[in-house]
Amino acid sequence: MDAGFTETAGPLRREILAHCYRMLGSAADAEDAVQDTFVRAWRAFDRFEGRSSVRTWLHQIATNVCLRLIEQRGRRALPAGLGAPEPDWHRPARPAPADTRWILPLPADPADQAGARERVRLAFTAALQHLPARQRAVLLLRDVADLPADQVATMLDTTTVAVNSALLRARERIARQAPDPDLMSSRDGFEDQERLRRYVEAFERADVTALATVVRDDVTLEMPPHVTWFAGRTPVLGFLGAHVLREPDLFTMHPVTPGANGQPTFAMYAGGEAHALHVLDLEPGGIRRIHIFLQPDLFPVFGHPMTLAATRDLHS
Repeated sequence: MDAGFTETAGPLRREILAHCYRMLGSAADAEDAVQDTFVRAWRAFDRFEGRSSVRTWLHQIATNVCLRLIEQRGRRALPAGLGAPEPDWHRPARPAPADTRWILPLPADPADQAGARERVRLAFTAALQHLPARQRAVLLLRDVADLPADQVATMLDTTTVAVNSALLRARERIARQAPDPDLMSSRDGFEDQERLRRYVEAFERADVTALATVVRDDVTLEMPPHVTWFAGRTPVLGFLGAHVLREPDLFTMHPVTPGANGQPTFAMYAGGEAHALHVLDLEPGGIRRIHIFLQPDLFPVFGHPMTLAATRDLHS
């Protein structure tokens, strides 16, 4: 790519990546979409007439790339988007069908501003996937990218009236699905850090009683690729105590910095081997959502090796 294009479009890459992630729900799919977007933009750059900003132009290309991918591949979800919570925590978790397409966490950028981090949190990303693809695009272009309705209409080859109608429906549905952004993180940094420390200790010591002190009454637990999920303190703690936290010193937890989706994140090793990625939602009063991605292949994506021995080598 020539220097002029790189200098103009390069600084916008992270914003376009976040937009594609919100549309698609997967960091890998978003990277594919960004690559396609920038190749298309580079090829057309000498014909770019400047009727809109380069930022708007890249959003238009990226949105249409994402709409095609959604049409080809379908939507992604977290377990809570696939059915009701499991009431019986005595039973083992059930794996989902092999072809289930999961929402996957996004490595965070330390330079991202707080508002941008809120807009890629797993709960918000999951809520977006419930919207029809074009409604999703309208909501993101209007409310996140902050583009005017007439520009969005041009980008999507529709009318301003249609954009405003789609935006109204999308906002109504998101209000039902997504948590209030003002409650998405606690404002007491010291108390949050203490809760996270106790959360880690609870898993490493297999201490369900300690874990109970850091979660809210309405805590949820999701564990992709298992379709089973739990809602409420008693089922969540009951399941973890019966099936996960059965003996101390089985797990070792390492913080992931910066965390996935702008959220507290820990890499959990079992017997010295990569096991799961914990992504947490903190709200006033404690941990509100526990996402445990039982997908060790995510570890390299977040800069963590597959074994504890390799971790020690990195720090020796």
